[in-house]
Amino acid sequence: MLYNLLYAFHTEYSWLNVFRYITFRSIGSAVTAFLVVMLVGPSFIAWLRSKQIGQVVRDDGPETHFSKRGVPTMGGMLILGAMIASSLLWCNLLSGLVWLLITISVYYGAIGAADDWKKIRKGNARGLRPKEKLVLQVLGAAVAGYILLAHLHYDGVLSLPFLKGFHPDLGWWYLPFAILVIVGASNAVNLTDGLDGLATGPIVITASTYLIFSYVAGNAVVSSYLQIPYVQGAGEVTVFCGAMVGACLGFLWFNCYPAQIFMGDVGSLSLGGTLGAIATITKQEFLLVIVGGLFVMEALSVILQVGYFKMSGGKRIFLMAPFHHHFEKKGWPESKVVIRFWIISIILGLIALATLKLR
Repeated sequence: MLYNLLYAFHTEYSWLNVFRYITFRSIGSAVTAFLVVMLVGPSFIAWLRSKQIGQVVRDDGPETHFSKRGVPTMGGMLILGAMIASSLLWCNLLSGLVWLLITISVYYGAIGAADDWKKIRKGNARGLRPKEKLVLQVLGAAVAGYILLAHLHYDGVLSLPFLKGFHPDLGWWYLPFAILVIVGASNAVNLTDGLDGLATGPIVITASTYLIFSYVAGNAVVSSYLQIPYVQGAGEVTVFCGAMVGACLGFLWFNCYPAQIFMGDVGSLSLGGTLGAIATITKQEFLLVIVGGLFVMEALSVILQVGYFKMSGGKRIFLMAPFHHHFEKKGWPESKVVIRFWIISIILGLIALATLKLR
């Protein structure tokens, strides 16, 4: 909005030329989203507590989690509100990519909100049925993928880290691939969100990494030099990523151990799906496996645990899945699990950035 309103007058007021720079607007977007969460957070937490919108804890979960019952949840609404408000303020509102990301964020947030509300209303950990949730996720991802291919003139060419000369073209088969990326990312982040700050920290790292990649992808000269796909208009995705980073950093202030608020499925499903969409838009889908390796590890731990349990007649690979609960069962304090997982996420983010040159 600021870009659309103010930059038009840059010929008369030279200082307004600063709004032309994506770097400036990305920083402004991040700071704005952070401040919104910090200012609104305390009253929002108090409102959730007054409405008794509290965390529901599974009876078969770790005993240390029983104390989390009743802690305000659905904090993802605060993240999404700050993220979208900041994006509308700092992004070029003529960008179709920005509106697509906002739509995906809201849509997946609505799925998560319905899931959270059903759990709270019933007073147990059962929200939407898995099949219901999956169908809704696939539908949203399918529409997003179709818009990219049919209306935003994307192609089905893939970019693979470390393999600069190999670019397979999936054509319209790219649509199911995009669905897999978006839905997979949404559920992987959702499974990771099980400890205080565990998901929020890696989301900040992943969004920061894609902030850099979207900036590079949106610059024809730099993308050509680094041999990554040029995506027209991807620069505005950089500003959106800045809003996501700022909003999540602000939320982490209240979500770190001991958490005053949880993001709930409204946050984890939405942020995960949005990260998947960003990876698709920037043509860096496989990079998400690297920078989001922690999310992949958590999702795989559940798949392996369930599969082995059924095949072996009741045996388990881990003491408990997702993977972070395994270490809790081994006696690790919650804060130690979270910090060490953050360290892993930072290293994976650095490896992902290294692929800019290793192509």
